[in-house]
Amino acid sequence: MQQKTVPIQLTTTARFILALLGILTLSVIGFYLVFRPPMGEVWLITGFLLITTVISAVAGYAAYRLGWMNRSPNIRTALLGSYALACILTFINVWLTAQLMFTNQHDLLLGTVLLIFAGAIAMALGYLLSSSFLDRIQSLDLAAKKIASGNLSIRVPVEGKDELAGLAHTFNDMASQLEESAEKRRELESLRRELIAWIGHDLQTPLTSISAIIEALADGMIEDHQTEQRYYNIARKNISSLSHLIDDMFQMAQIDTGGLELNLESVSITDLISDTLESFTELAKRQEITLKGSVSDELGEVNIDARRINRVLNNLVDNALKHTPDQGLVEVRANSTNDGILIDVIDNGEGISESDLPYIFDLFYRGDISKRSSISGTGIGLAISKGIIDAHGGNIEVHSQTGRTKFSFFIPQ
Repeated sequence: MQQKTVPIQLTTTARFILALLGILTLSVIGFYLVFRPPMGEVWLITGFLLITTVISAVAGYAAYRLGWMNRSPNIRTALLGSYALACILTFINVWLTAQLMFTNQHDLLLGTVLLIFAGAIAMALGYLLSSSFLDRIQSLDLAAKKIASGNLSIRVPVEGKDELAGLAHTFNDMASQLEESAEKRRELESLRRELIAWIGHDLQTPLTSISAIIEALADGMIEDHQTEQRYYNIARKNISSLSHLIDDMFQMAQIDTGGLELNLESVSITDLISDTLESFTELAKRQEITLKGSVSDELGEVNIDARRINRVLNNLVDNALKHTPDQGLVEVRANSTNDGILIDVIDNGEGISESDLPYIFDLFYRGDISKRSSISGTGIGLAISKGIIDAHGGNIEVHSQTGRTKFSFFIPQ
């Protein structure tokens, strides 16, 4: 820190000395041009001006190096002290020079009184002008204290075009960022609480069912073989639900930490879509929903992580079936583009509201439909799908209106 400060001090000091030498030179030249005195008087006035210049330089440099401005109890005192120093130095400069000009003691005393009067006026004017300057600083100080107390909505007025105006702009930008960060923290905290509630519910329901089944089987309450087999099937289904939930959480953790590794291989997209639709055939039949798939002729094998993309297709088709009414249609289309493949999953369900569309891929977001209906889910599936597509360097989006929803994802090749 010390090494960075020293060059700035030397530069400021050098500028101060150069300014004093420039003023001295111009004053001597001006004196000569106006009065055309003999050279003896020129050297005499130059000597007096040099003495006062040295006194000013020493006094100003001493105040600067001693940190006079930093030692003041407040800025107003520091400014008034600076004005006072400037007035004193002005008085000394003019008074010493006046010794050469006034031979009459009365004129010299009159000049002294006028100098003191001018200095006092300068001090009063400095006090008035500093008030406007200090008001802006106090406004920033008050706003900073309110920020520290938790009021992140506070903003300061921006007045002028100087450094304080720039500081006010920076302060307001900082306050806006702090407010946005606080809002995001509140949202994350709300999501965390909702996640705990959702996960707790989704874990508790199958666990309760499994526990009841195991107790019934262990107590020998089930003697009918068909009933026993049905209980086993229910337990297997609940265990599968738990496994999927845990797997979803693991997948999301990998995506969040950037640890999702892809195993790219050449895969037939036709076979991949066919296998996906086949796995949902029975579910679609029970809901009397038609499942269709189509792949463009020019689309052969593609370079993807088959297991991950199969997960995306499963998520999208499962989601479409949940929101499609009986006698509905769910269709999967795959087409080739100039630089990759485009896959659409389309359904003729109730659609997604406009208010939900911007957040549909956010983690744990379930939307109004799932909140007001019996459709279950933690809002992880679509977030996982987006993470997988992003890892492939592609993108996923959704377009929806009443009676038609289309999820589309693109994978570059």
